[in-house]
Amino acid sequence: MEGHHRHHHHQQQQHLQQQQQPVSVNVEADRFPQWSVQETKDFLMIRAELDQSFMETKRNKLLWEVISTRMREKGYNRSPEQCKCKWKNLFTRYKGCGTVDAETVRQQFPFYDELQAIFTARMQSVLCSESEGGGATGSKKKAAQAQLSSDEEDDTEENEYSFRKKKKGKTGGGSSSKSGSINIKEMLEDFMRQQLQMEMQWREALESRENERRMKEMEWRQTMEALENERIMMERRWREREEQRRIREEARAEKRDALITALLNKLRREDQM
Repeated sequence: MEGHHRHHHHQQQQHLQQQQQPVSVNVEADRFPQWSVQETKDFLMIRAELDQSFMETKRNKLLWEVISTRMREKGYNRSPEQCKCKWKNLFTRYKGCGTVDAETVRQQFPFYDELQAIFTARMQSVLCSESEGGGATGSKKKAAQAQLSSDEEDDTEENEYSFRKKKKGKTGGGSSSKSGSINIKEMLEDFMRQQLQMEMQWREALESRENERRMKEMEWRQTMEALENERIMMERRWREREEQRRIREEARAEKRDALITALLNKLRREDQM
């Protein structure tokens, strides 16, 4: 009897454990809510403010913690790992927009302008660092190299896109200040070529839309002119018909007057006789 009671108690414990398992799964599913548009824009604004710090350090774990803290200050509960993964996903989408015209990009990827501003400011910072020293050594050279190797450990994919010219120029025994300067110039030239290509595509799309607008406006003007000419012709025909009707009315009135006059004259002659 006691063994039966223990067996029954063991089955009740298993049943309770099975009932508790779905609850833990639901908690896990609700732990990572989807990013809203406003949350993503606030995240990118914070990331843009700290981009220079990301450029100046290779160990950026603390920076992601800072971003997570600032997100919590804005009312968003995001861990440093979530912020880092979100940045990588956004960067991957931004990198895939290189060959698409600007209007289509903005329709498909609403955060393109924010990322474009971040990387444009980054390249301008590298360019200013290079132009200040003209390939100088010492602290300026170290700062430029630190900028070129930013996020090397955590954001490898981003660096492969932004600084692939630098990695191609490396040799086994290290590089001199001259080769480093050449690599920076090649990287900047490649970036400027991409910018010019995207600007040309944007201008071509703008010119195409402008030409289409002009063609539609010309067709509309031609249609309006045709309608106006038709209105003028109809008004002219109406006036001609009115003129002909007036002439006919005057002719009938003259005949009527002449007939009345003839009758009156005839009656006078008869009375005189």
